[in-house]
Amino acid sequence: MSEHLGTGWAFPVATNARGRVALVGGVRAVEQSILMILMTPKGQRVMRPEYGCQIHELLFAPNDASTLGLASYYVHEALTAWEPRIELLGVDADVDEHYPERIVLGIRYRILEDHVEHSLVFPFYRLPLESRTLR
Repeated sequence: MSEHLGTGWAFPVATNARGRVALVGGVRAVEQSILMILMTPKGQRVMRPEYGCQIHELLFAPNDASTLGLASYYVHEALTAWEPRIELLGVDADVDEHYPERIVLGIRYRILEDHVEHSLVFPFYRLPLESRTLR
């Protein structure tokens, strides 16, 4: 495993065959770090309130181009701020044609150490329209 990419606890936290905390390193550690950044709402961590991604503010947002643009922007902002091991190449946001409440984010990045391009698909689920109306 690469010294630069580091080694850390697996996400989600798990144990290995010896009953110890499972570790990940290299490219897998970077991928798990990206997921952790995106799944953490800003303000959730007490000692680090700026950590995370604002995409969670779009939970009740309408299904339109503005929401997709904000989703892409929020992911780009969070990853450039919190994952220094990558160069972000692009973030594309689209509505899932089968599930309109789901935004599918395609994230392309390059790991700075080896210059290899990677991609990750992150689904973000908004509340369905029928659950947003008061009855």
